[in-house]
Amino acid sequence: MKIGILCYPTFGGSGVVATELGKALAQKGHQVHFITYSQPVRLEHFAENVFYHEVTVADYPLFEFSPYETALTSKLVDVALFEKLDIVHVHYAIPHASVAYMARQILLSRGTYLPFITTLHGTDITLVGKNESYNPVVTFAINQSDAVTSVSDSLRRDTFQNFSIEKEIEVIPNFIDLRRFNKMRKDHFRRAIAPNNERLIIHASNFRPVKRVSDVVSVFNRVQEKIPAKLLLIGDGPDRSKVEKECRECSACEHIRFLGKLEAVEEILSIGDLFILPSETESFGLAALEAMACQVPVISTNTGGIPELNVQGVTGFMSNVGDVEDMARNAIHILEDDERLLQFKANALRHAREFDIQQILPRYEALYDRVLAGATKTA
Repeated sequence: MKIGILCYPTFGGSGVVATELGKALAQKGHQVHFITYSQPVRLEHFAENVFYHEVTVADYPLFEFSPYETALTSKLVDVALFEKLDIVHVHYAIPHASVAYMARQILLSRGTYLPFITTLHGTDITLVGKNESYNPVVTFAINQSDAVTSVSDSLRRDTFQNFSIEKEIEVIPNFIDLRRFNKMRKDHFRRAIAPNNERLIIHASNFRPVKRVSDVVSVFNRVQEKIPAKLLLIGDGPDRSKVEKECRECSACEHIRFLGKLEAVEEILSIGDLFILPSETESFGLAALEAMACQVPVISTNTGGIPELNVQGVTGFMSNVGDVEDMARNAIHILEDDERLLQFKANALRHAREFDIQQILPRYEALYDRVLAGATKTA
């Protein structure tokens, strides 16, 4: 099968999932074509059956904003015709679903029907897509999709609540490649960061307000008062300078490190003892799943799709948004006892295995087959 994938090539969850899915499909023998404006960050090296097509946008003085959607549509049409794509899978509705629809209409005029599947990832529905500037187009494009999936049941409910959707939405959860995350601990990293065997607490995000990174610092301050610990903050974004200022003003400043963006995040997660995800909303919580795959229990909020991932009292604990006192109590409960910590670590890995890509990939392949069967009848 020849599959085109439209995605954002950045560190965000939708781009990571799209890239990992494409790589896994290629390993199964499918031919996968990534079409985007730069090489996806998780596409570290090219492999058999993997192709990357860069979208370039002409620079013209009339354009205050470059018409990326138009360039992407043209590129998709070109790739579909030349490579004879069977199906397109778009990740993140804006603008990829409407681009796929436009490309399909152009190809129809040339006697070819190109089916497309839209996977909803989160803010394309819960934040950006709801904006009146985008809502009508997003609604139309979702309804024109040959199939629609969401990464959690919570996101599925949000989609029906916020948009007039006439299509069925299949929930196919996010996933991880356990082979990538189930690596040997980098003990020399741990000794360098925690020379006295302090507990290692980790947070990873894009440092946007919705991630509430300040709450991570507040929780850590309370934990550090009771248990020797270090905090590692992975990522970057608009709130980083604010959080750095807060860290410099807190008593635990010397125990906090900002690591910036990391591609091999598993090397840090593998030495961690606890992961904190205090987000205001999460459609799934891919960062938490990656931590669990590295045997790191999770302290999180109970919002969005997180309860579908983090099992209360088993893989970690959940609290209400903003309740840093409860998060700190739960963190201390896990960290203060060695045997208890080991049990939570084992539980985290056991649950993460349910989201291994080898468990999820067949569901996407079955969906492709169903859509292609329907497209044959349509054509």
